[in-house]
Amino acid sequence: MTTTARFEPLDFELLAPGQMLARSEEFCARIATRRTVRDFSDEPVPFALVENAIRAAAAAPSGANRQPWRFVVVSDPAVKREIRVAAEAEEKESYERRMPEEWLEALAPLGTDWHKPFLEIAPYLIVVFRMDFEPLAAAGGVDDGTAGKQKNYYVGESVGIACGFLLAALHLSGLATLTHTPSPMGFLNRILGRPAHEKPYLLIPVGYPAAGAQVPVIGKKAMEEVMVVVRAVNP
Repeated sequence: MTTTARFEPLDFELLAPGQMLARSEEFCARIATRRTVRDFSDEPVPFALVENAIRAAAAAPSGANRQPWRFVVVSDPAVKREIRVAAEAEEKESYERRMPEEWLEALAPLGTDWHKPFLEIAPYLIVVFRMDFEPLAAAGGVDDGTAGKQKNYYVGESVGIACGFLLAALHLSGLATLTHTPSPMGFLNRILGRPAHEKPYLLIPVGYPAAGAQVPVIGKKAMEEVMVVVRAVNP
């Protein structure tokens, strides 16, 4: 049965043009300093920073407002160790057997390999799961496997946008991050006890950069390479 959504007035602040431009320029300047970090400090991080970043991520738009994501925060050293061991096993196999030569050549300037010590050193790991569907609870609110499924829509797009919100929020909070995608990632379901309908999407170490941390010297494409403007042409 289809129900009609309730509506309410939009809460929107109309800013003066100068204020709008100042905000956009400040955001561009701050987000441009975000870098992928592989050298983390083990210095403790206030949990409130992680929680607030996930709160921001969970505010992201999603297909039919289904919010098809789950964020699992790991700080237990034993669990982080288990994740590292499993991830390194998959990464070693990838670097030595799965990756084609052109992929390895593309990674070579970045100096990466299958060793992933940051998975233990960073104070927090945020594991993002995507849900293509969610089981429906049977009568009494219990998921006994008989009530069927609720399909989610535009799952990849929705979770990708949420992860963008999450990375921006963490960076603007003063924290360093890394986007890590060992493949395959099914071991995360086993280690974290997540159900089969939750699929690992992204593994994000979070913390402060180590003293003396270095990052590769890289550049970004020029605006004319990434932005196309279609303007009206006067007749």
